[in-house]
Amino acid sequence: MWSRHGPAGLLDELGAGAALALASATGALLLGMLVVGAGTASIAQARAAAAADAAALAAADAVAGYADGSPCGLAQAVAAASGARLDSCLVDGLDARVTTAVAVGPLTASAAAIAGPPAVSAP
Repeated sequence: MWSRHGPAGLLDELGAGAALALASATGALLLGMLVVGAGTASIAQARAAAAADAAALAAADAVAGYADGSPCGLAQAVAAASGARLDSCLVDGLDARVTTAVAVGPLTASAAAIAGPPAVSAP
């Protein structure tokens, strides 16, 4: 059966293109938000790792006498300068172990690092 707008069955599909376009745009938006969120989390993890490395090195320098101040105090200052929070600092002999964290919205990215003199192996 034909109407003046074409086959009668096509009249039931008017507006389907708009719904499909809206669904496609929503899917693209959600995918974009996922990619941005993953990128932000990755950057925060890298910042936490860099801050942990620098803070551990600063603490190890203080333990070895190459820097003035308390090891954990220096680690705190370096972590704060790197935009991170120092969660823990432990000095074990000449080794310094630190854990730092960087806020990512409501979540937290954290990293740990150990610094000290190299291990001496027996010949």
